[in-house]
Amino acid sequence: MTAVLKNWDFMRILRMGMGLWLIYSAFVDHQPLLGLLGGLFALQAIMNVGCCGSGGCATPNTRQSTPKTIEETQYEEVK
Repeated sequence: MTAVLKNWDFMRILRMGMGLWLIYSAFVDHQPLLGLLGGLFALQAIMNVGCCGSGGCATPNTRQSTPKTIEETQYEEVK
């Protein structure tokens, strides 16, 4: 329960606001698909996940310490 109630940053609040607004708009306009989209945004805010999951979109910051040597390619003639 503490994970749901703590660590509310700007993006989490923005997702919850958009989700609640879309759910409200879905009820007013009688649009069930809009309500599902709003529910998705609200669920993302409650679970504190984004579209990429747990940092799945991040690129690694590793550098290779030793340069790779390029080996000479040997070709074989096929007749």
